[in-house]
Amino acid sequence: MTDLINNMLAQSGMWSYFIVAGLLFIETGLVIMPFLPGDSLLFLSGAFLASQFANPIPALVLFIAAVIAGDWINYSSGRLFGQSWLKSDFFKRFVKEKHLQESHAFFAKYGPSAVTIGRFVPIIRTLIPFTAGISQMKQEVFLLFNIVGGACWVLCMTLGGYWLGSVSFVRQHFSIIMLAIIVISFLPVVWTFLKKRLAAQAKQK
Repeated sequence: MTDLINNMLAQSGMWSYFIVAGLLFIETGLVIMPFLPGDSLLFLSGAFLASQFANPIPALVLFIAAVIAGDWINYSSGRLFGQSWLKSDFFKRFVKEKHLQESHAFFAKYGPSAVTIGRFVPIIRTLIPFTAGISQMKQEVFLLFNIVGGACWVLCMTLGGYWLGSVSFVRQHFSIIMLAIIVISFLPVVWTFLKKRLAAQAKQK
């Protein structure tokens, strides 16, 4: 996946950032597309910007706008159609029940801040806006946490790639570093699951 993204950026140049923004919008905006590699897209885009000695600000603005708009579409879909979609066979084909349960547990634990924190967790970041919509979170509250989370996620991942992209060690071990980023991003979900499991076991005693 990382090689594919790298090739796309190298061949398309600056136009590729509109493609990246579109993919980010799809990942965050369509609840049935939680498997797209948003972290990799942002980190690789930052690294490519660094290799081209390009100003990262235009790309950052484009990416932030895309993920904020995506989350808003996702939230609105959950708010308007969520209950009926959950019952449809088409929806169940693309969204696993366990992922929905993880999203509901994550949202129950962190409340509105889950919209911001969830940005850094693969799969969860696509399902949290939908869950917030189903829960009828107030629009102004969601929008605030959406903007904060979208900006923080894009800035952290893209600038991380931008600052590290020129380091030879990072270039040589890029796949390992990306794997480490993915593993670390899943830690909050694992921690939440373990706490829930331990609490359930404590109640049974």
